[in-house]
Amino acid sequence: MGVPPPRVQPPPRKHAPRRAGAAVLRALLCALALAIGVPAAPAQDRRDPATTERELRRIRAELQEIARERRRLEGQRGDAARRLREADERLGRRARELARTEEALQREQQALAGLQQRRAELERERDARRERLARLLRASYALGSHAPLKLLLSQDRVADAQRVLAYYRYAPRAHARHIAELAESLQALEATGAEIAERTRTLEALRAGQAAQLAELQRERGRRAALVGELDQRYQDRQQKEKALGQDARALERLLAQLRAAAAKAEAERRAAARRAEEGARQQGSRAPGKVPPKVATSAPPPRVGGLGWPASGELLARFGGRLPDGRTSNGVLIGAPAGSPVTAVADGTVVFSEWMTGYGLILIIDHGNGYMSLYAHNDALLRDAGERVRRGDQVARVGTSGGHGRPALYFELRHNGRPVDPSAWLQRR
Repeated sequence: MGVPPPRVQPPPRKHAPRRAGAAVLRALLCALALAIGVPAAPAQDRRDPATTERELRRIRAELQEIARERRRLEGQRGDAARRLREADERLGRRARELARTEEALQREQQALAGLQQRRAELERERDARRERLARLLRASYALGSHAPLKLLLSQDRVADAQRVLAYYRYAPRAHARHIAELAESLQALEATGAEIAERTRTLEALRAGQAAQLAELQRERGRRAALVGELDQRYQDRQQKEKALGQDARALERLLAQLRAAAAKAEAERRAAARRAEEGARQQGSRAPGKVPPKVATSAPPPRVGGLGWPASGELLARFGGRLPDGRTSNGVLIGAPAGSPVTAVADGTVVFSEWMTGYGLILIIDHGNGYMSLYAHNDALLRDAGERVRRGDQVARVGTSGGHGRPALYFELRHNGRPVDPSAWLQRR
């Protein structure tokens, strides 16, 4: 009778593919069973205890190597994900700086265009004045040295003759003075225009430098994402991936719960302040009759079904309840769009979160009041900070691939009291 195989305890399976590890484990255990537990051939019977012990040591060494490989892959993926996050954040900062430089450059160009238009107007007025002065001088030359007497005798009435004579004496000096003033204005405009042109050149140089930095960061980010993709390809443990995704989802739920609690606290404080203001107004009104108590601010109306604007223009890659590329069930919609495309707020609200988050990359969350929140994930740049008020249609971010997302897309969710709702019922038909 064969010796029963000893119970081999594999190390914890935290970080390597379960299927591959299980297959290898089954193969090794089968080999062990064949080596020490099956009396199918005389050769098996002739194995001595030393041979069996060597087989056990070999199997244990291979199992330990599998565990080490799991831990190594997990460590590499964690390091790569951290570097990807850093690259995403740097890319987001550079993209925001470039956007601000482009806005400043646009303002300077508009100012320069306004100055050029004003200069053209002054030049036309100067030329008209010069033409009138030239006509007066030609007329004076034609009349000769007795021009005042000729003008005086050519009028029927003395009053008319005096007005003509006064104009004849004053007009050339006035035109000459006005032309000189116009020349001074044009000179000042030229100086201002030169200053704006210099600022424009400086901003263009700054924009070129920032664009070069952004391009280099995009290349670096591409390398980081490629490394993460390569490690993901090797890290095929579905259960571990689902566990990690579950942790990401729970982290988001915790964040939203904290934001809801903060919003509820702020609303309670607002209501308390409103009650105090009303009470103070009533007391003041009782002392001073006739005064209208001040109006107390009310919370914003809830979003209207079918009345929200779409956050981005592009192809609908995943609907509510569908499957996202990473295997998660979609609690919102995934909109494919070119990298850098604008992401806009779907309704008025306050930005309550604007940072990088595992599984979502650069993410921005807007509180619309009455328990409604919208979130925008996988951006390449966040253009608003927490605490800023936004209006519907304001650009708040740019479409990207942060968080290790494969293709440029915006992941959008709408939540009410922390529970995801189907955005398609709330967004305008398109």
